[in-house]
Amino acid sequence: MNWKKGPIIGRGSSATVSLATKVTGDLFAVKSVELSSSQFLQKEQEFLSKLKSPHVIQYIGFDVDYDNNIPMYNLFMEYAPGGTISDVIKKQGGCLDEGLIGSYTRQILLGLDYLHSNNLVHCDIKCQNVFVASDGVKIGDLGCAKLAEIGGVASSVFSGTPVFMAPEVARGEEQGFAADVWAVGCAVIEMATGSNPWPAVNNPVSALYKIGYSGDVPLFPTWLSVEAKDFLNKCLRTNAEERWTANQLLQHPFVDSNSDFRKIQNFPRNSPSSILDQGFWDCFEAPEPSPPLTHFMNFSGESPLVRIGQLVEGTPSRLPIWVDEEEWMTVRTNQIDNEELEEDNTESTRMNSFSEEAFFSRPVRTNLESSVVEMSGASVVVSRFLDCKNMNNNNNCFLIDSKLSYSLLALTVF
Repeated sequence: MNWKKGPIIGRGSSATVSLATKVTGDLFAVKSVELSSSQFLQKEQEFLSKLKSPHVIQYIGFDVDYDNNIPMYNLFMEYAPGGTISDVIKKQGGCLDEGLIGSYTRQILLGLDYLHSNNLVHCDIKCQNVFVASDGVKIGDLGCAKLAEIGGVASSVFSGTPVFMAPEVARGEEQGFAADVWAVGCAVIEMATGSNPWPAVNNPVSALYKIGYSGDVPLFPTWLSVEAKDFLNKCLRTNAEERWTANQLLQHPFVDSNSDFRKIQNFPRNSPSSILDQGFWDCFEAPEPSPPLTHFMNFSGESPLVRIGQLVEGTPSRLPIWVDEEEWMTVRTNQIDNEELEEDNTESTRMNSFSEEAFFSRPVRTNLESSVVEMSGASVVVSRFLDCKNMNNNNNCFLIDSKLSYSLLALTVF
């Protein structure tokens, strides 16, 4: 086949994927790797050449050519213009709405059921290996795939991505159809959150130990519906024998296109009930490989200064960063006499220039910026105020430095 290689559109652990054109002008994708290290790519070619499904990337052919006198093995496949589901997640702002997740998951299950019916275990299901073609979502990257023996279990060396591995795979026991189902549950979480199912795990060894021996399952995103969480429960069971098969999952209301639930999921999820509805906002955060755990702190009537000190001590590495703008330097008051605002270079003198009763009883309008100072041996966040007006006896404000640059807000009642 005469063809011309175009720009690189993707990279794997060893191979590169490029856009290519036939002499007719038709586009396709070519995965290339040096012939000397093409074992996995040749295995993928062997599997793909025997498969034909609208839910699996279509095989076109292969050849061997030379690049700077180095022999290269090239696998020709269908081009997916939408990229991978991982690409779609990034374009959608870090997560997908539940209706789209259900639609994608159903198509993944259709492809997976087809592979299993052909006695193939994919071994590396994740959003990065599922492609968005012009006619639907399709499973690709069969480099880790294996033929299953009796009972749907592969006998060769285990492979895949650690954070998507099932517990029995992490323990080195078996890798079969049930392991692919576990990975589907992990992919649903990835679509809902934009991160892998174990975001707090920092390295592959820790991931394998936690997955294989802790007995834990990934946390379900709180904003998902009851049906979606039930679907995850059917996938993410630590006992492989208790997991549903891909064929059974296709009947679940979360992905069943004929169910009443699926019909009402064609609109985005509900808005948050308040700004404190943390579960809703979680999926809009920029994805991180290993974000720190959230710490919750309880308060029981301490003074505002003590509460602020506890917050600072509880999250020392998450201090706010404010953009420094010149207009934030302005501090205005309506009732404080000008003669009281004498210039001084010490914090203590500035504090003494106001009487507590006079200052706290007057409305203040000022601007806000953040910093940290030492007060009574503890680090305390102090700030410039952006807009703090209609202050009264229950909303107190301390001015700290001589330039009126920093202020500490102690709001006791809103």
